[in-house]
Amino acid sequence: MLHVETRHAIDPATAKGFDTEALRHHFLLGDLFRAGEIRLVYTHYDRMIVGGAVPEGAALTLDEVRECGTPSILDRREMVIVNIGGSGQVRAGESYAMERGDMLYLGMGAGPVSFEGEGRFYILSAPAHMAHPSRLVRIGEAKKVELGSRETSNARVINQFVHPDVMPSCQLVVGMTRLAPGSVWNTMPAHVHDRRSEAYLYIDLDPGARVFHMMGEPSETRAMVIANEQGVLSPPWSIHCGAGTANYTFIWAMAGDNVDYRDVEMVAMEDLR
Repeated sequence: MLHVETRHAIDPATAKGFDTEALRHHFLLGDLFRAGEIRLVYTHYDRMIVGGAVPEGAALTLDEVRECGTPSILDRREMVIVNIGGSGQVRAGESYAMERGDMLYLGMGAGPVSFEGEGRFYILSAPAHMAHPSRLVRIGEAKKVELGSRETSNARVINQFVHPDVMPSCQLVVGMTRLAPGSVWNTMPAHVHDRRSEAYLYIDLDPGARVFHMMGEPSETRAMVIANEQGVLSPPWSIHCGAGTANYTFIWAMAGDNVDYRDVEMVAMEDLR
């Protein structure tokens, strides 16, 4: 079963007037993983698609998505699939066995995508201009970058998967950041990147734990309370950082004009409001 929701782009002036309910309606990705379904959110932020597939014992196939305007979703797109569940299998031309934490890149033209097994599959897609080879990158093969410290409550390891230092892609840059026990802050000091949109998915949270995700213009910040396996759409004009009630993991994905991870505008702490 396929369910597709469309999210239109929101400008910062409009976002200033949102109450909590409106903020969550436009930016929260709160219901991506339902047993026996593929659920997608087609966004007008760099035409990024964010979604989830939970086969739950029966294979699910992702092929035509009317919002894309092509016979099959990957005819003019690339895709990254992250397994956040148990052992599973993805088929797209060939078969890929995926364990928790593995990421699969599928290049333009890879064909229909099928999901099987006990996996919970996080789906990311963006328009592509050329076909790069499909590649499975296991969690142990990701490039690891250690940042932060326990003294500032932000000791973390950034796992770079679909990234220029690991493999080529057209638009998508995707990775996974894990915070150490006792650390709760991510992406602080904050930044914006006007040339790229971003999506976050928070995982590894206990049922009673929450992340307070910060967004908005630096001079007009807002916060949303996020539970496990919920995500956030981050517009190019918005900061995107957060603090949790305990340590957690988040998957970040960007699409836009370039794939330069360092192409950001840092925000000084004294400029945050």
